[in-house]
Amino acid sequence: MSFPRIRPEKKFSMTGALLVALSVAVLMLGGCGDQRQARSQRQRPPAKVTVSTPIKKDIVEWDDYTGRFAAVESVDVRARVSGYVESIHFKEGAVVEKGDLLFVVDPRPYQAALDQAEGELMRAQARYKIAQVKLGRKSTLLKQGAISQEDYDERIAEARQAEGQLEAGKGAVRSAKLNLEFTEVRSPIKGKISRIEVTVGNLITGGTKDATLLTTIISLDPIYLYFDVDERNFINYVKLARNGKRSPIQKARDPVLAELSTERGFKRQGYVDFVDNRIDQRTGTMRLRAVFPNPNATLLPGMFARVRFPGAERHSAVLIPGEAVGRDQAQKFVYVVDKDNVVDRRKVELGPNACGLRVVREGLTGDEQVIIKGLQMARPGQKVAPMIGSISVDSDHCLAARYDGMSSKSLTLDMENSMTRKD
Repeated sequence: MSFPRIRPEKKFSMTGALLVALSVAVLMLGGCGDQRQARSQRQRPPAKVTVSTPIKKDIVEWDDYTGRFAAVESVDVRARVSGYVESIHFKEGAVVEKGDLLFVVDPRPYQAALDQAEGELMRAQARYKIAQVKLGRKSTLLKQGAISQEDYDERIAEARQAEGQLEAGKGAVRSAKLNLEFTEVRSPIKGKISRIEVTVGNLITGGTKDATLLTTIISLDPIYLYFDVDERNFINYVKLARNGKRSPIQKARDPVLAELSTERGFKRQGYVDFVDNRIDQRTGTMRLRAVFPNPNATLLPGMFARVRFPGAERHSAVLIPGEAVGRDQAQKFVYVVDKDNVVDRRKVELGPNACGLRVVREGLTGDEQVIIKGLQMARPGQKVAPMIGSISVDSDHCLAARYDGMSSKSLTLDMENSMTRKD
């Protein structure tokens, strides 16, 4: 028995018809879905967002760095003479004045040396007097022709030799007096003294680079703060100075703000008094030094601090909160609501933080209504229901008025006057 053969053309035609039917069904379902979505969007109420006009203020842009405090004066106290420590005259950790007695090295050997030097000086003085008397007699005899010129010249030489011995004796006495004076080790500066490194009865060496360390003293008021500026920012400061937008960093005493790790708010004020002469090849940074008043000795060498340094002088800026800024890959943008409550996207170029807000360099004029809350609910071209909000300033350290009030010139004069009074 034979079966009829199915032609391939008919098989393919049936499969194609089935695919066409499925495609039509999918398109119909999709169309229905789009229509439902469109109706849903038309029926959905406008998103509620909060808008506000950006703040426009005269500000100073501050750059943030990390610094460390260091003493203006630091002394390793060492004796100038060797000997046994006889007594100690200070309390560890106390504040000592310049000239205060700290250590006493046994003075008896140096007193004996002084007595010996004074005795040798008396002997030299006697020889010098005798030589002068003899020279006077020989001078008279020479005029009478009783002695030769050679004999007279010998007396002159003896007198000069006696005079030299007299001067050497005086020098020996002065040296012995200095050594005796150096047995009393006194504070060379005013400052806070450290612990005692050598106790009474120990033999110490003095007067050399390897002399025994007795203690250390550091000054506290004023105090230095060292911080490093990266190469890119330093070049930017130089460019701004060339364009007249800031004073030259090497010549100006720019104000500096600082806060400790336990503090909130940059309330400590100082000024830059030193800029290094080269970029550090290892770190790619330029070292700057600021001077801070420290009347209560609350700042100690070795402490870290957050530092704010003016990147540019006062200028008018547009400020918005960071929550108002959206990010799309490398671009930053904000949403602006027009008079019809329709959202528009604006590309912006941002500057540093200032007053707790972000500086907008380009993209906004400061008269727009910017979405500051509900950014995720808005889309470009979409109508929203805006509510009026406000933008507040968290800190006033960025304001130009405060910058002018902490003039480095006035601060410098105050600190220099304080240091002059102490000296």
